[in-house]
Amino acid sequence: MKNKYTPTAIALYFNYFVHGMGVIILSQNAAALAKQWGTTQTAALAVVSALGVGRIINLLISGILSDKFGRKPFVQVGIITYFVFFIGILISPNTFVAYILGILAGMANSFLDTGTYPGLMEIYPNSKGTSNVVLKAFISAGQFLLPFIVSGLATAHMWYGWSFLIPSAILLINFVFFLFGGAFPDSKEVAKADESKVSKVKEKTDTTVKSNLLIDGTLFIIYGYISQATFYLVSQMLTQYGQQVGGMAQGAAHSLVSWYSLGSIVCVLLTAFLGRKFSEIQFVPIYTLGAFLSILLMWLFPTNAGLMCILSFLVGFFAAGGVMQLALTVMAEFFPAGKGTVTGFFYTAGSIASFTIPLFIGWIGNMKNIMFLDVVIAFIGFIDTFLIAIRYKKLFGKLGK
Repeated sequence: MKNKYTPTAIALYFNYFVHGMGVIILSQNAAALAKQWGTTQTAALAVVSALGVGRIINLLISGILSDKFGRKPFVQVGIITYFVFFIGILISPNTFVAYILGILAGMANSFLDTGTYPGLMEIYPNSKGTSNVVLKAFISAGQFLLPFIVSGLATAHMWYGWSFLIPSAILLINFVFFLFGGAFPDSKEVAKADESKVSKVKEKTDTTVKSNLLIDGTLFIIYGYISQATFYLVSQMLTQYGQQVGGMAQGAAHSLVSWYSLGSIVCVLLTAFLGRKFSEIQFVPIYTLGAFLSILLMWLFPTNAGLMCILSFLVGFFAAGGVMQLALTVMAEFFPAGKGTVTGFFYTAGSIASFTIPLFIGWIGNMKNIMFLDVVIAFIGFIDTFLIAIRYKKLFGKLGK
């Protein structure tokens, strides 16, 4: 998998290690930040929603511009913007300033997404899905490590700000790397090569089917929403569901999240390994079916504590182990000339899910019914990816490498 762009790929992966920290750093430091801003922890936690606002603001436009101007500028802007967020939070005097900085963090994530996902697909054209799924592993690693850093600082009675300076230092190193190097393949040349491959496939399979922006684009955008909604719902309410519906003790209910996270990590590692033998389209419908069945069983048998642990692992595996990244990779195969654009559309749909799903949760209220909503959403996700697989077979003549 090593090539002349490997140093660039490593730097991109470490950006997402930092991003994993950035997603949870406000909630992990809520008590200290509430004191700094002179407010309550609840008010401090409300700043987290600003990240979603930031993502929606520029995801689509930065994706389109990434196809026009290349990947590197957007990675650089993402690094700078994230750096401003980490340092700015430490000197922010109130929640208003912090909210603005939170919007910047969301925008930084969008800049990184539209430069990194297409960039990795172009760096590793023969293992696009694997290269993007590995990003999920780095995000998980950052989310796993940060709580230990925060708790370690608290135990040692050290300044909480070190948890912000550590990711800032990584970003600074990466920025210097991209300033003086960090080469990317020519995205336009790669797009021409990808389109040429599609043409050759059509010649071999005697098919004249073309990707359809309305049909295929709609299917993928729907899945962008569905994939985010599926794991967001279950991850946000897993503990409460275990307690309120399953009758589990608090400690046991909290352990469900650990099983969920473990499943996600195992899936990332397994997919990265199997990705050399199987194509992304072969994983996506299987994973969405697994997610649907796991969530369905969780809704049907909530009082079996042992089964709930197993199902939490399986939901993490199938719904949060990189299937979203795999689906994005497949979408880029359908539209090879616009990898940045499709990234923008796909993740914008996911960001909309992050906004609307909490509204559904508040409206429904009952945990059992909320889980049923996730069952329905996961089922729609399977049907959607099944249709995508059918379209893929028509376009490329086969499902597989």
